[in-house]
Order: sequence, then C-alpha cells, then structure tokens
Amino acid sequence: MDTLIQTNAIDYVIIVIYFAAVIGIGLLARRQVSGSLDFFLSGRSLPAWVTGLAFVSANLGAVEIMGMSATGAQIGMPTVHYFWIGAVPAMLFLGIVMMPFYYGSKVRSVPEFMRLRFGTGAHLVNAISFALAQLLIAGINLYLLGSIVHALLGWPLWVALIVAAVIVLAYITFGGLSAAIYNEVLQFFVIVASLLPLSLLGLHKVGGWSGLKDKITEMAAANPGQIAPAAEQLHSWPGQALSGFGSPVLSVIGIVFGLGFVLSFGYWTTNFVEVQRAMASDSITSARKTPIIGAFPKMLVPFITILPGMLAAVLVPEIGQVKAGAEVAGGASGQGVTYNDSILYLMRDLLPNGLLGLAIAGLLAAFMAGMAANISAFNTVISVDLWQTYVAKDRDDQYYVTVGRVATLAATIIAIFTALIAGQFSNIMDYLQTLFGFFNAPLFATFIVGMFWKKLTPTAGWVGLVTGTLSAVCVWVLSLVGVVNLPGQGTAFVAASAGFVMDVIVSLLVSQVTKPKPAEELVGFVYSETPKSHFADPKLATMPWYSRPGPLAIIALVMVIVLNIAF
Repeated sequence: MDTLIQTNAIDYVIIVIYFAAVIGIGLLARRQVSGSLDFFLSGRSLPAWVTGLAFVSANLGAVEIMGMSATGAQIGMPTVHYFWIGAVPAMLFLGIVMMPFYYGSKVRSVPEFMRLRFGTGAHLVNAISFALAQLLIAGINLYLLGSIVHALLGWPLWVALIVAAVIVLAYITFGGLSAAIYNEVLQFFVIVASLLPLSLLGLHKVGGWSGLKDKITEMAAANPGQIAPAAEQLHSWPGQALSGFGSPVLSVIGIVFGLGFVLSFGYWTTNFVEVQRAMASDSITSARKTPIIGAFPKMLVPFITILPGMLAAVLVPEIGQVKAGAEVAGGASGQGVTYNDSILYLMRDLLPNGLLGLAIAGLLAAFMAGMAANISAFNTVISVDLWQTYVAKDRDDQYYVTVGRVATLAATIIAIFTALIAGQFSNIMDYLQTLFGFFNAPLFATFIVGMFWKKLTPTAGWVGLVTGTLSAVCVWVLSLVGVVNLPGQGTAFVAASAGFVMDVIVSLLVSQVTKPKPAEELVGFVYSETPKSHFADPKLATMPWYSRPGPLAIIALVMVIVLNIAF
C-alpha cells in the first residue's frame, strides 16, 4: 500500500517502545486503584507539578497539534490568540478564583458542583451535554490518531480507527485517571521532543524568521484575494484573518470578548476534562497551582504547533497549493490534502529516520492524551453524575468502578463513529469552536453568575443553560443557511457570545419569579456566602513567595502580555 510517510525499522522500534511504556504505566496504575476515588480522581494524591503538566498535556491533543498547525498554515500569527488571549488568562482565573470552590467543595466532577449549587435540573442538562460533547471531541482525537496510523501503515481508515481506539481503551480501563495523568506527563515530554525539531529544522531551511516572513509575503503577493495579506499573517493583532471581521476594531472586540472571554473562560473554567486534573491534586494549594503551572508551557506551545504550520505553508508544495486554492490528491485520509495534513507533510520533508519515529510517537502520544482525557472525564460523569445519582444509588464502591470501566468501553466504541463526523471538516478548529460555543459558553454564564450572585435560583440555572445552548445552535443554523456569513472563526465567536448573553439575561429574569436556595446551602458554592477560612491551607504560610499561586499567576500574566506586544 502507498503510505504518506516512509518509515524504516528504527522508527518502528521507537514507536513500539513508546506503546509498551504507555501500557506499562496503565498496568502499574492499576495497582493503586482500590476504590472509586482512586479510579476517578487518583485518590486526590498527586503533586502540583504532575497535575500541572497533565493539565496542559490533556489539552495538547489532536486539536492543539493538527488543528493549530492547520490554522497556522492557513492564516499565520493570529492563531496565537487561541493561547495568549484564549487560554492563559482563563487558566490563571481558574487557579486564583474558581479552583478553591471546586476543590474545597470535595465534588468529584463539575456537574456534581452544578447539582449542589443549582439542584437536579441544571445538573442533568450539564451532565448530558458534557457527556455528548466528550464523545464528539474524543472522535476528533480518534479520527486524527487513525489518520496517522493510515499515513504510517497505509491501513484503511476504519481499521486504523479501531486499532488506535483499543490501545487507549486498554490503559484507561486498567488504571483509570492515574493511568491517564501519568501517561499525560510522559506524553508532554515526548510531544515537545518530537515537535521542537520541526520548528528548528524548518526555520533553518527557510532562512530564519526573516526568511519565513519573506516567503509568506511572496506567497500573499502572488495570490491576492485567495490568501490573507502578509501583514495580517505576520502580526497577531488586529487578527482579522482569524475573526473574519472586515473592521480592525470589530476584530479586536470579537477576539477579546468572543474568544478571550466567552469561549476561553467557558472552556478552561468549566470543562471537567481540565478541572479533573486539578481535582486530583494533594491539597487545595496544589489544585490552585495546577492551571497556573500549566500556563507557563501553554504560552510557549505556539512555537511548536503554529510555527510548523506556517513553515509547512511555504516549504511543503502540497500545502502551498491548498493555500492557493487548488485541490490536491492524497492527504492522511486519502481523500485529498487539507490544512490538517500540514504537520505530517512537514515531517515527511524535514525529518530523517529515527527522528521521524520519535515525531510519529509524539503525534500518537498527543492524540491518545486528548482522547484519554475526554474518555476519563466521560466515564466519571456517566458513573458518578448520572448512574450513581439517578439509576443505582447506594451500591458498593467497586460497583461504580465497574460502571466506569463499562462507560469507558462504550465511549470508545461511540468515538469510532463520531470520528467519521470529524473527518468531514477540512480544518478541525472550525468544528471544535462550534462545539465549544454550544456547550461551554452557556455553562460558563451559569457558573459565573451563580458563583457571584446568591439569588440565582435552581430553576434559572437549568432554564438559562438550555436557552443559551439553543441560542448558540440558532446562530450556527443561521450560518448554514447563509443568513450569518462570517469567514474564519467569526461564526463560532458570535454563536458563543449569543449563548453567553442569552443565558445571563434569561437566568436573571427567571430568578425574579422563582425561589433561590437558602443561604446556608450556598456555603462553598457562592463567593459572598463562603468565609475565607473555608478554603484555608496551613501549608501555604510555609511556602516561599515564588511558589505561591498569587505571585506565580502575576509572573505568568506579565509574560503573556509581553508575548502579545512582541508578536
């Protein structure tokens, strides 16, 4: 069979060693699983540096690597907004403001927090929508994982999907969240080691940053109207190529509010996939530091994801032709080259054998990390939030671990089918931002109002969620029929903003005519009703200043502001 990437024995040896390590970690982690808290939250025993790296690695999956490199190849530097505006500020807010509530309330999941704050209505809406979102997003990771196996071995895509799914299934079923988290730490280092050579070799080949700028300028001049102007591709602001707005002012507003506030805070502060890693920490201070520690590597990830995409657009003939508007046969899926293939083609053209095997292992690591994160969060929500709460209460602990393992199997099988949906999108980021607009933006609205306003009622919680989600879906439908027509991520930004605003308005109105919870039931869930002593950590006083959550967050914020100014 024809394969996109030509590998040899040394590449396969590296890949086999990596897979053996992954399965081995799963088997070792199994020894630590003695109950449901161990399986779903690693017994709340992990140090901050482990959970911090896992926090980043869980997000460093298919979307981060294939999606960001695809968008980097397509529009260039404005893609960094997904990190410097669309991630780091929200991660710092999660660590400073929201993690004390999550960890201090001793909940096992974000939907469980919703149940204790708002009751069963909002809880059910959140749990079901979250579970559905995880199945769809796991499908993205699995589709791209299967594409790598297809490109490597030439297997039919459906065979590659099944093989990839079985490997992920094995280590989560063995060791639960501990297996996922320890593998994510390993995967973080493997991913960096595999992608950094692409950036360095690519920059060397193109003549450094100035050479890359010259090549992009030449390409834009040769394809006016088809490719974004060079000035838009080489500077992050005002980011019109990303937002789709013709006005620079509207573009900045769209990016800051739509991406930087609604989508970003909606994702990072309420997404249980990420929050679950912090919940596995050994103390409330470690839980707060988890996303803050994660912010430091997060702000540097563009240099190993977006930069290779920009390099692929000028170094790889096939990607350059796609950018110029041509249809090119081939690609990882075999159905034509798309921007999602940028990293694979750059690997093919730049890396020697051996380094190629490491790079392939890194990509496999990334996609497995992403899929494992989705599925480990899914099995917790199904087992704890739906099955234990509404179907089978008061069973012994081992029963719920078994339910979790069955949910893991079911999620893996369903993800094989949702992977085929992901395959219909030439740029995975378009698909993903649409999903976030549906599920995360309204949830963040309910969360943030409910956390700071004690009069938000249980009824308002679920009615606002449903209204916000339907509002975002309406904007998306309007874009499908041509009523709303925005290129780039503009439609996703508008949909998310509509979902957020409608959720807040409806929640406030419904709260005027329904009954709030008694104040004593809101301790640990609402800021004004929770004394500071509720979140106290005796260890904090003995820590040096530079390792405390507050100073760490300030350092990270200054660094990300500098990056925004520099680029």
